[in-house]
Amino acid sequence: MSVRARQAWESGSEADRPRLSGVLAPVLTPFRSDLSPDAARFVRHCRWLLSQGCAGLAVFGTTSEANSLSVEEREALLGELLGAGIDPGKVLPGTGCCALTDTVRLTHAAVRAGCAGVLMLPPFYYKGVSEEGLFRSFAEVIERVGDARLRVYLYHIPPVAQVGFSQKLVERLVTAYPRTVAGMKDSSGDWNNTKAMLDAFASSGFDVFAGSERFLLANLRHGGAGCITATGNVNAAAIDRLFREWRTPRAEQLQEELNAVRGAIEKHPVIPALKAIVANQTGDPAWRAPRPPLVELPGAQAEALLAELRRLGFQMPGLSG
Repeated sequence: MSVRARQAWESGSEADRPRLSGVLAPVLTPFRSDLSPDAARFVRHCRWLLSQGCAGLAVFGTTSEANSLSVEEREALLGELLGAGIDPGKVLPGTGCCALTDTVRLTHAAVRAGCAGVLMLPPFYYKGVSEEGLFRSFAEVIERVGDARLRVYLYHIPPVAQVGFSQKLVERLVTAYPRTVAGMKDSSGDWNNTKAMLDAFASSGFDVFAGSERFLLANLRHGGAGCITATGNVNAAAIDRLFREWRTPRAEQLQEELNAVRGAIEKHPVIPALKAIVANQTGDPAWRAPRPPLVELPGAQAEALLAELRRLGFQMPGLSG
C-alpha cells in the first residue's frame, strides 16, 4: 500500500461516504440460449429493481450464480451496468473467489468504478481452515488493493460455502481495518448468530444485513442496516415497505406477508423458482434458464408456485421483458 493511500485510509478523508442501508437484491443473471450472460436483460432487471425501492444491487451474489461466472464475465457485466448509467454508489458487487488473485482483480475493478463496496465471500474450497488463514486471506486482499475507498462487506453463508466468519474473526478484521471492513451479510439462517453480530458490532458502525427478509424486522429493531435477499428480485417493493414502516403498528403484519411469499418460493429450488417467476411476469421464457449445474424449475412445480403466489395476491408491477 502506498504511503498516500495509508495516510488517507487512517485519516478517513477519502472514506467517509454515505453507506448503503435498506433492501438490496443479489441480482439474477439472465442467460442467452448459448448460456452466455445476457447484459441487456440484466440491465433492464437492475433498473426495475431500483424503481421498486431497492437501495442497492448486490450483483454477483449467490442468487446471481456468480460462482458459475468467470472473472471476465463479471467484469463485462459490471461494465455494461455502469455504462448504462446505473449509479455505482448503488452497486455492491460480489468479489470473493477461491483464488486470491481473482478476488483482488474483481475488488480492484469495483473500487476503480466507484462502487459502494464489495460483498466478499471467504475462500471456500478448502474446508476446516484456520481463523489465521482466513484473516490472512482478507488482509492480503485489502493490502493489495490498497485503496482508502474500499469497503468490504463480509459474506457469511455457511449453509452453502461451509466456510464462515466467527465473531472472533470479525473482531480481528474490524480492529485491523476499521475503515475498510464495513459490515456483513449474514445468510446463516440463524437469527441467534445475526443478533450476536449486532450485539457485538452494530454500535461501532459495523453494518449488519440479514440474508433474508424473514429477519428484516428483528434486524432493524436491533440496529441492523437492512437485508440483502434473494427474493428482493421479485418482491422488492413489499420488502422496502417494511424497511420504511418498521416502526409503525403495521410492521408485524407486513413481516407476515413477506414471510408468506418467501415461504411459497422456498418450497422450490430458489434460483430456478425466482427465474420462473420473472419469466412469467415478463412473458419472456428465456428468463427461466440458469447455467448448469443448476436446471430450470420443472413445469409442474412452476405452475404450482405461480398459483400459490396468485392466491397471495403477489404482483410485480412495471416489469418488462
